[in-house]
Amino acid sequence: MGIALAEAAAGMGADVTLVLGPVSIMPHSGSISIVHVTTAAEMKEATVAAFGTCNIAILAAAVADFTPEHPHGSKVKRGDDDMVIRLKPTEDIAALLGRMKRKGQFLAGFALETDNELENAKGKLRRKNLDLIILNSLKDQGAGFGHDTNRVTIIDNNNNIDKFELKTKDEVASDILKKIISLTR
Repeated sequence: MGIALAEAAAGMGADVTLVLGPVSIMPHSGSISIVHVTTAAEMKEATVAAFGTCNIAILAAAVADFTPEHPHGSKVKRGDDDMVIRLKPTEDIAALLGRMKRKGQFLAGFALETDNELENAKGKLRRKNLDLIILNSLKDQGAGFGHDTNRVTIIDNNNNIDKFELKTKDEVASDILKKIISLTR
């Protein structure tokens, strides 16, 4: 979804910086500046750096909510005893940028939900100081991860809700960008 958004924005003439985690596909447009990252910490650093000079930020990555407290640098061998892995919360990039947001900047995020989808997405919109949130539901067949299609609901900070049918990710990206443009004029 992030690549589709970057491609659509570049196609509209935007100067695009894409902070990109490990993926099996790459953008086709040569005008997109790509910053490759592999960890949530690297994604936070790169996103914060890009946010300082951007007008619009769309946070489409599904960053893990938790990371291992003590990551191993090599394979952990099987043993006779049970293994316990302690997790610590990953820093919330959207909330961090929401606190950093300056007047005139527009911040959009995604919410992947399984229960109370609309209420949870609205809560994230407020808590993280977003201008817009794009809701994905894991309950929607053919949508989200592992598909070329998605079905989203867009909620803005004026509580306007736009529900869309299943579409290609390119079409969804266009819908999202059209909504952002309508709110930034």
